Formats: sequence, structure tokens, C-alpha cells
Amino acid sequence: MKYRPLGRTGIHVSPFALGAMMFSSFGNSDQDDVNRMMGRALDAGINLVDTADAYGDSEEMVGRALKGRRDEVVLASKFARPIGDDVNDRGGSRRWIMTAVENSLRRLQTDHLDLYQLHRPDPQTDIEETLSAMTDLVRSGKVRTIGSSDMPASEIVEAQWTAERRGLERFRVEQPHYSLLDRTVEREVLPVAQRYGMGTVIWSPLASGMLTGRVRRGQDTDLRRVGLFAALRDERRIDAVERFIPLAEEAGIPLTHLALAFVIAHPGVTAALIGPRTMEQLDDLLAAADVELSDELLDRIDEIVPPGTGVGRMDQEYNTPPIVDASLRRRRPEDRSAA
Repeated sequence: MKYRPLGRTGIHVSPFALGAMMFSSFGNSDQDDVNRMMGRALDAGINLVDTADAYGDSEEMVGRALKGRRDEVVLASKFARPIGDDVNDRGGSRRWIMTAVENSLRRLQTDHLDLYQLHRPDPQTDIEETLSAMTDLVRSGKVRTIGSSDMPASEIVEAQWTAERRGLERFRVEQPHYSLLDRTVEREVLPVAQRYGMGTVIWSPLASGMLTGRVRRGQDTDLRRVGLFAALRDERRIDAVERFIPLAEEAGIPLTHLALAFVIAHPGVTAALIGPRTMEQLDDLLAAADVELSDELLDRIDEIVPPGTGVGRMDQEYNTPPIVDASLRRRRPEDRSAA
């Protein structure tokens, strides 16, 4: 594989990163099988492995699978999603970050993380609080660099400015959702990340399996998560998939390869996460590493889902909290009378 700089961190990573969410009890719980898949991925040149404390027992399985090969990988994990029932076992507070990192290090059987990421924005915590705690982790050697995930462009800018003003470590990597079906990050998130020299690692480039061709109009599917996520039943998204399938066939490549090659072709994208559950899936996705899309093919993709637009949203995406206080969206009586 041709390795790419992870923003301006000085770290170089493969254009495909191994997402380990499926290496868990709700994906593939066979440790021997996971060990073989990890070895296959590393032997193929993948050197970025991504997991999170919210992925069940994924960190434990990854830690065991990396035995003897830890130094070969850029190991990334994430925090902030709720873990357990305690109201404070989540978010971006210093209290939780310091606990969460120790838990992740223990589960992964390592003394440091190469990349530690805020899994989702935490509107209840000052970004300075989060960056301050993560800065201490970098200075202590437990974390090499830090990042965010699913953060709106305005909050990326705020975090960068806060880090500069306060002399803190800044987010060096952003992990947004991006796929053939949802290109909205092309408008602001990717350009802002490029402006600040951030690396970007894309999650769910196959749109939770919709871009595998296993969700078709009028056909039964064996994709178990269809009943869980509304996006997988969105008629608009299914219509777009039905147009991408013949386009991929005409190009002579599988739909999965079209989807992955499209994402990593963007100049603002560093890597795309592949999250296989089986060795067969892993081999199929690895075969997409050498696929390059022509300008003509990219233009035809633009005709189906135009640049900067999207067809529905993933259920797992971060949504800015709704305005529930009416006073925040209505003018005060004295302001109306003055007008």
C-alpha cells in the first residue's frame, strides 16, 4: 500500500484502516478467527487499527490479536460514548477521560495509544476541559496524538482556536462519516480539516452495509442490522444504491470497491475504515486498495448524489442538540416593540 501522512502529525498510515467494531461479541467473537484476520490485514500493509471503549469487548480482542505485533501498528481508540449505567461514565470531562484511558490501555495490553479520539462532541463540557485533560495524556506519554469524531466544522474551528489560545494540544485528526450516499462533509468538514492540517479517517464508507449491495429494493436481505437502523430502510438511499449498482457493474468493479475508492480519492481524506466481520469480507475489501476511479466515473457518481449533498443520514451520526428553550429562538417582547 502507498502510505499517507496523517495530517501534520508526522505519522504515516495506510489508506485503508482496520475498524475493529466487529471484533467483538456482537460481531465476530471467535478470538482465533480475529487473530487470523488481524494478521492478514497487517501482512497486507494495513498499519492503522481503530477501536473504541464503546465497542463491547473489542479492545480486549484487539489487544490479544496484536500480541507480538503492537509496534507495527498505529493504534487508535476512542472515548465519550456511555459506558455502563453511571451518569459520569461518558463524555469529555477530565474525570472520565483519565479513567477511560487507563481502562483502554489495560484492555488493549499496551502502555500508550498512538491516537486517542473524542468519540462524539460533548455539548455539556467545555472543550477547554477536554483538551486540557488530553494534553496531559500526551505530555505523560500515554497518548501520542489526539483527535475528534463526527465534529461539526464550527466546533472543529472552536477547538483549534481554544488550543491555540490556551497552549494546549490540538486535535490532529477528525473521524467523520463519508460515503457515496452522504457527501455533506465535502462542504465544510473536509475543507476545514485541510485548512488546519488535520488527518481524516472516514467511518462507515459502506454506509453500514448499504453499499455492499445486500440491501435491494423488493428483496430480502441477510443484513441483520437492517431492523435496527432507519437509514437502512430509507427509500431514498435504496434508490441511490439501485443506481450505483449498474454503474459499478459497467465499470467492472464490485460496488464495495467503488464505494471505498470514491472515499479515499478525496484530497482531504487520509484513510477509510473497513470493518470486516469475516475473512471473506476482509479479502474483498483489501482487493479495493488498488482501484482508482476515472474522472468520467467520478462525474457519473456526481450525477447520482451531487457533491456536498446527501441522501438521508446514518442513525449513528452526531446531531447538534435541538433547541428546546423557546426563548432561544424567539425575540423578546421589548425587542419586537422596538422594531
